[in-house]
Amino acid sequence: MTLIDPATASDIRDLAGGAVPAPEHDIALFLDFDGTLVEIAPSPDEVRLDRRVPMALDALRQTLGGALALVSGRPVSFLDAALEPYRFDAAALHGAQIRLDGEIRAQAEVPDTMRSALRDLVRFANSHVGIIVEDKRISVALHWRLAPQLQDEALALMRAVAARMGPAIRLQEGKSVAELVPAHASKGSAITQLMQLAPYAGRLPVFIGDDITDEHGFEAVNTLGGLSIRIGDGETLAKLRIDSPTALRRILLDAAERGSLTTSSFSQG
Repeated sequence: MTLIDPATASDIRDLAGGAVPAPEHDIALFLDFDGTLVEIAPSPDEVRLDRRVPMALDALRQTLGGALALVSGRPVSFLDAALEPYRFDAAALHGAQIRLDGEIRAQAEVPDTMRSALRDLVRFANSHVGIIVEDKRISVALHWRLAPQLQDEALALMRAVAARMGPAIRLQEGKSVAELVPAHASKGSAITQLMQLAPYAGRLPVFIGDDITDEHGFEAVNTLGGLSIRIGDGETLAKLRIDSPTALRRILLDAAERGSLTTSSFSQG
């Protein structure tokens, strides 16, 4: 039985010559948020989530024995607000903040240099229309989606600030955004860590994302023999591609209604 209607199937492309894991494995589902569950918005505060999705994710979590987590650059507090009243396991802030079974299990320390970096970025934003600074406390992001002509200047600033902050900080570049994050944190390391713990251990990891920031996650999942899926265009390590968040939502909503989700849900029409 397939979980994809013909219209959805046309939105899915195999990037690995058929090297998709067998569907009979119980899977552990890891989902990015921006650009994956929701379309990218002009500013971080403007994203809009289909209100059917939180309930569907809760149903899928039960179907998967609890093995469903959000893997996002957003903080846990934002994800909770977006998906209320449900609270999901999360590797937030690119893995710098990990919550499992309602408990924060790991959270990176904020270096003292982050406050001075934030001041520099706010000063830059105040003098350039369209630049947005997103202060996540543990990390700081600079967005230029509303001012694409400033990309080179914004990136140069972020690279200079990251170099000044030293090896404790890593610069994470994405679509019209760059972010200062703790050096040890990545979506790949977070997924690997969760896969060692119940209820994820022993399952086949499936990670779905859309950006450069998700490539570490794709690499980790590929190493674990799982299924990596990229939303939209762009060079990628992912094994499958789904054209849009809308196409992914159709798959997830259908799977939640049917009470079944396997790797074949993402690859067969």
